[in-house]
Amino acid sequence: MVKSVNVAIIGSGVVGSSYISQLKNLKNNIVFNVVYLAKSSESALYSTDYKPVDLASYETATTSPTLPLNDLVKYLKGANKPTILVDNTSSQAIADYYPTFIKEGISIATPNKKAFSSDLKSWTELFQAAEQPDAGLVYHECSVGAALPIIAPLKDLIATGDKVDSIEGIFSGTLSYIFNEFSTAEKSDVKFSDVVIKAKELGYTEPDPRDDLNGLDVARKVTILARLSGLNVEGPTSFPVESLIPKELEGVTSVAEFLEKLPNYDADIQKVKDEAFAEGKVLRFVGKVDVNANKVSVGIGKYGFDHPFASLKGSDNVVSIKTGKYPNPLIIQGAGAGAEITAHGVLADTIKIAERI
Repeated sequence: MVKSVNVAIIGSGVVGSSYISQLKNLKNNIVFNVVYLAKSSESALYSTDYKPVDLASYETATTSPTLPLNDLVKYLKGANKPTILVDNTSSQAIADYYPTFIKEGISIATPNKKAFSSDLKSWTELFQAAEQPDAGLVYHECSVGAALPIIAPLKDLIATGDKVDSIEGIFSGTLSYIFNEFSTAEKSDVKFSDVVIKAKELGYTEPDPRDDLNGLDVARKVTILARLSGLNVEGPTSFPVESLIPKELEGVTSVAEFLEKLPNYDADIQKVKDEAFAEGKVLRFVGKVDVNANKVSVGIGKYGFDHPFASLKGSDNVVSIKTGKYPNPLIIQGAGAGAEITAHGVLADTIKIAERI
């Protein structure tokens, strides 16, 4: 007997389109029937008889208006088949609706950080819903470090009785690249603003680089890891987060004006870099979770030239996890950004869910 699951995909943007391409070419003993595909917030592909969407022609197919989330739940439930919702957006509204999907037995695979890093009440509600009989499953490996195996190993350690002492890591591919280029073990006169501009040109930053430089993306990821480790972190703004945006430029409205004025503040961060170099250290933008001290923080750290964080290349992420079983930390390193990598991780979560349901 052929095993099959229904899949509802929300989002066909950069990550979403990569996910659809990988799912289309997937060879697996489980059949994934995509019965709903929301291409945008306004248009979707689906049929009342649950006929699978043709992923080979979805880009040019005639669409219908998207279903409101409450109607989408009813639609997916109406098929009476195991169902996985794949949310490839960063929508807060969809994230807020996860508990409803879960309570109705619909599982979720997503890279959407907002569901897991917003207020603590939402986190608690979501995972309490997941503990109910016949509830859906929640997989979100890609909410931290793209497809890097961070969340699953961490959960496994905790589930088997281990205790997390601390987590420290470079969690932003963008800021990893910027600091790897800016602060090295060799003497360098490269300017911080020049590296930021180059990172934007290479497509490593968000369209507005300030969305990376403000540290909030890293803070969201650290919030998730802290909560998994047992800390009741209220949210990503409830602990110290160092912003790389000069205070004088916080009110600047346009991206162009921000990038034009950023070189005026190079001297400030250059001084910090020079001081670190004199100590035989480099600068890296890190997130820290100290479980024993009940402390979480995000900001610039100094690391010796021989430290694993100092030898990082490109836009790689790296995380160091110290536990009772790993007093010498478990180091996980690799590509932590990119649509193809992220989509691969979400697809892996989709397969894991399908195998369980």
